[in-house]
Amino acid sequence: MPVHLRQWYPARSPNEAKDAGIAPPGDCVTGDFVTGDIVTDDFVPEISAMPAIMGYPNSLSPSRTNDFLTCPMLYRLRTIDRLPEEPSLAAIRGTLVHRALEWLFDLPAPERTIEATGALLDKAWQELQETSPAEAEALCVQLAGSVDEAQADARTITTQILAPAEPLLRTYFAMEDPTRLDPAARELAVRAQLDAGLVLRGFVDRLDRNSNGDVRIVDYKTGRSPGSGFETKAMFQMRFYALTWWRMTGEIPRLLQLLYLGNSEVLRYQPDVDDLRATERKILAIRAAIAASADSGTFAPNPGRHCDWCSFRSVCPAWGALPIPLPDRSTWPATRDLETTPAVAPQLIERVRSIRDGIEE
Repeated sequence: MPVHLRQWYPARSPNEAKDAGIAPPGDCVTGDFVTGDIVTDDFVPEISAMPAIMGYPNSLSPSRTNDFLTCPMLYRLRTIDRLPEEPSLAAIRGTLVHRALEWLFDLPAPERTIEATGALLDKAWQELQETSPAEAEALCVQLAGSVDEAQADARTITTQILAPAEPLLRTYFAMEDPTRLDPAARELAVRAQLDAGLVLRGFVDRLDRNSNGDVRIVDYKTGRSPGSGFETKAMFQMRFYALTWWRMTGEIPRLLQLLYLGNSEVLRYQPDVDDLRATERKILAIRAAIAASADSGTFAPNPGRHCDWCSFRSVCPAWGALPIPLPDRSTWPATRDLETTPAVAPQLIERVRSIRDGIEE
């Protein structure tokens, strides 16, 4: 299966990037992705000592940031109202694939095979049924049509859920050789506070470090890659993670890499200081826009193609529904609840230090 590699250059042509000294990366299969100097700084912010953050929102993740950029009403209904959403088959299938790929690296290198990953996919589905039974049951009922049919034909339903994920895992093995990789971290929680007080947070699928100490942040996507010219939105999540890692460790990731399992394409980007500072300004501008919407009580809908798969279309004013009163601000979920608590902070700090120093498995 051919693997397509695309290098992304923000707001400049490949020739301009070459002139600026941004060299093409190396082989993604071996993990020897880049060599050269990296920005280092011997500090990790003491998260437990961070001052309280005033105003709303006091933290953002890539997902919630993209929600607001896509549609302020979507952000409101998902984050403030917290309305229930029907389980998405594609989203759950993506979660299972991510879980299987996370566990794959727990195995000794010679045992990291396609067959082993299939068994891990089954294990991930069993875990979901145990940890989120309501979500798993709702998905089964959605596929079967009724509770009785879902219970009577559980094996067929399971096949419907898992079978389309198996080609995605085979594609992964065509894109990378996991027996030659030794990730520094998987499903890593990252968190940092900007000087402006905003906390950035998220989960990195995989973080690699090569023998030169260079860091590569990798994210798996179970869908297809964006068309040429539409990479910016896809790469924003990665720049968000790169900024967070930089603010946590003082180290700029050498390479950001998106693996699109839906069509065997790799999208890569090499960040620099100017890019990350621009990303920080953009995030702070988005935060200011969210704060303005919160202060005015107006989260305007932004209808478009994304409405076709939105869980909230039936309650959205853009589609004829009566506006839902905005909940009293005192009842809004506190984003501070999502911050690292003093009891957890030292553990996070120590783990980040160990990854940075190359001593974590």
